[in-house]
Amino acid sequence: MPPKAHAVLSASSSHRWLNCNPSARLELEFEDSGSEAAAEGTAAHALAEHKLRRALKLRSKKPISQYDCDEMDEYTDGYVQFVMEQLAEARQICADPQVLIEQRLDFSCYVPDGFGTGDCLIVADKLLHVIDFKYGQGVLVDAYQNPQMMLYALGALRIFDCLYDIDEVAMTIYQPRRENVSTWTITVSDLKEWAENTLKPKADLAYKGEGEYTPGSWCQFCKAAVKCRARAEAKLELARFEFAQPPLLSDEEIEDILGKLDDLTKWANEITAYAQDAAINHGKEWRGFKLVESRTNRRYTDEDAVVQAATAAGYRDIFKKTLIPITEMEKLMGKKTFADVLGGLVEKPKGKPTLVPASDKRPSITSTGAIHDFTEIKGEL
Repeated sequence: MPPKAHAVLSASSSHRWLNCNPSARLELEFEDSGSEAAAEGTAAHALAEHKLRRALKLRSKKPISQYDCDEMDEYTDGYVQFVMEQLAEARQICADPQVLIEQRLDFSCYVPDGFGTGDCLIVADKLLHVIDFKYGQGVLVDAYQNPQMMLYALGALRIFDCLYDIDEVAMTIYQPRRENVSTWTITVSDLKEWAENTLKPKADLAYKGEGEYTPGSWCQFCKAAVKCRARAEAKLELARFEFAQPPLLSDEEIEDILGKLDDLTKWANEITAYAQDAAINHGKEWRGFKLVESRTNRRYTDEDAVVQAATAAGYRDIFKKTLIPITEMEKLMGKKTFADVLGGLVEKPKGKPTLVPASDKRPSITSTGAIHDFTEIKGEL
C-alpha cells in the first residue's frame, strides 16, 4: 500500500494549530522521526480494523506484526465489543444505520486541504457517532470539545447530512490501556457554529503560517517545540523569580510557577536530548560541554558460567527468587483468571497526598484528611 498523505492542517494536530496557529507551517521544516509507541499504535489499529470487519461479516486478512501479544488481542477485542454495542443501540432508533471503518473524511470547506481518517463511524437518523481508538497510554485523551473528533464529525456530516436526519453528534475516545472511554455529545447546529466562527478563521491563519506563536500544553508533540523561541521565552520567564526562596514569593507567583513546572521540566529534558543527539550523532560541539561515557554498574558476562564457577567453589546460596509484578501476573493469567485466583490477595494502598492542577479528574481531598491519611501511611511503613 502507498503511504498515506498527510495534511498540513491534520486533524490529529488540530489542538496544536488551533491554539498556536503558525506551528503547522513551522513543523514542516522538521522530519517526522516516528517512535516505537507510534509503530505499536499503528499495529493495534490494523488489528482492531481487521477484527471489526470480521465482526461485521466483511472480508479481511489478519495483519501480523512484531507487537502482537495477548494484551493487544484483549484490548482490540474490547474495542470491537464496544463498537458492536453502539451499533445495537443505533439499530433501536434507525432501521438502516451504517458503519464505516477507516473512512477518509474531507473537511476542507472549513480547513484548507483538510482531511483525515476516522477509525469508526456509526451513522443513523438523529445521531452520528464518531469513535476513535487510542492505543497509547502516555496521555489521557478526553472527548470533551476534542477538535480532532469535531473535525472528523464535520467531515462525516458532509457525506451523510443529506442522507440521514442527524440532530446530534456523539464523539467517543476509546483508550483501553488507560481504562478510558470518554464520550461527548454536541448538536449539529452548535458544531457548525464552532466550525464557522472559531475553526475556519484560525485554520486560515494556520495554513498561511500567520498568527501568534502561543506556547502551552499543546507543544508536547510539536516537532518544532525544542527549537521554538516563543516556547523558550515562556519557560525562561521563570528566571524573573531569580530562584527566590518559596516563602519570599507571593501566593500568585507560586500559583503561576506551579502551572508551568511540569512543562518547564519536560522542555529542559527535550533541550538536553536534542543537544546530546547533535553531539553524539552529528559531531556538534557545544561550548562548555563535552561527551563522556556514562556511569555504569558491573554485570555478569555469562550467568550460566557464574553459576558453575560459584557452585564449584562450594557456594550454594546464590539465587534470589521474587514474585513477578502484579501487571505481569495479570497478563500471564488473563484478567478473569487473575481476578478469580488472586483478586482477594491484591490491594491498592492509598496514595500519598499530591498537589495537582484543578483539571485533574481525581476527587479532591481536604488538607486535614490528607494529613490524617498520610500519617496512617507513614505508620504502616
